[in-house]
Amino acid sequence: MSDNMIYLRREKQFLALLGIICLALIGGALYMQLVLGEAPCPLCILQRYALLFIAVFAFVGVVMPRKTGVTICEVLATLSAVGGIIAAGRHVYIQTHPSESCGIDVLQPIVDGLPLASMFPLGFQVSGFCETPYPPVLGLSLAQWALIAFVLTVILVPVGIIRNRRKAR
Repeated sequence: MSDNMIYLRREKQFLALLGIICLALIGGALYMQLVLGEAPCPLCILQRYALLFIAVFAFVGVVMPRKTGVTICEVLATLSAVGGIIAAGRHVYIQTHPSESCGIDVLQPIVDGLPLASMFPLGFQVSGFCETPYPPVLGLSLAQWALIAFVLTVILVPVGIIRNRRKAR
């Protein structure tokens, strides 16, 4: 097996792991919503969309036969993570400044108008406020954990591409 194939296989394994982690994070959010009663706000739902897009692009990248297709999926996953950083960053800001709001009146119709809100309302429909304080998980809010996950994705995916492509030369 050539070095190019070994490094491409390594990238695909990383993408598969990334997709599984994103789906697990969505599952954790659904658990907290359904079992613990933590109602998702518009920014929570936008973060779920970002995680879902990252997972979809990661899994599509796994089945791509060529390096170009894998790279395109990695770029799309990274761009989805940038969107997640914006939503999670705003959410963290609102939670640290509780006098502000996420604008549920403004964002709710937009987020609830997205396709998954009607296909899977339990997981993608707004039912809470961004400034609602829920108990932290290991000292951090869910928005902070999401922000960390998105930042790591934006850093690690390009670093992996660069590292593997340099080694494959």
